Amino acid sequence: MNNMKGKSSRPAPSEIEFRSVRFLITDRPTEAILPAYIEELKRHNARSVVRVCEPSYKTDLLEQEGIPVTDLVFDDGHYPPAQVVTDWLELVRDQVRADPSSCVAVHCVAGLGRAPVLVALALMELGLKYEDAVELIRQKRRGAINAKQLQFLEKYRPRSRLKVKNGNKPACCLQ
Repeated sequence: MNNMKGKSSRPAPSEIEFRSVRFLITDRPTEAILPAYIEELKRHNARSVVRVCEPSYKTDLLEQEGIPVTDLVFDDGHYPPAQVVTDWLELVRDQVRADPSSCVAVHCVAGLGRAPVLVALALMELGLKYEDAVELIRQKRRGAINAKQLQFLEKYRPRSRLKVKNGNKPACCLQ
């Protein structure tokens, strides 16, 4: 989020949308810019933050604003373990069910590896092929997803956990 002041080479926050499900990929905020980060989250109607890197800021301000932070940490440069994938997809499903107009924010350190991989997995569960999911993310986050992560996505087999039915309404939200 250092990019809010235009002094960083990190990409700006990137909203990714597919079939009415929205994600916001960012880099890791610092304590100093947390108020600006919260305003950015509000602009995108982000109702939760998923932190996939080691904690480096307090979550109190976010929680006071009604934006819970979930830690799904895994190693930098790697793909997520199965339990992180399950927890991530459950969080996305639950949030879309609770508020279909909301956005799920996710960040790692630079917003180029771990966070984009999780978004790619959700996009694949929503029906995109891995190549299309990666391309959609890379259109907004140049350099996202390394070779090891790309191999993981290529081998990943979606289980229709977020599959969309009935037009734009995700199946997770059907009654």
